[in-house]
Amino acid sequence: MKVRIDYDLCMGDGNCHRVCPAVFDYDDRNLRGVVKMDVVPPEHEEAVRRAADECAPGAIAVEE
Repeated sequence: MKVRIDYDLCMGDGNCHRVCPAVFDYDDRNLRGVVKMDVVPPEHEEAVRRAADECAPGAIAVEE
């Protein structure tokens, strides 16, 4: 699985980082979430899907 954030849509609320801190970080300077890795480890896939589902503007794209 791969995941990316569309920064044109990201509201910067940090929810993705709260849901899955192993994969997402928060950029305090630019006030937006960031993806910390290219490929999501299997043990974090469910949390990444949950973060994408909970992303209000739909900025998180998951590629299975």
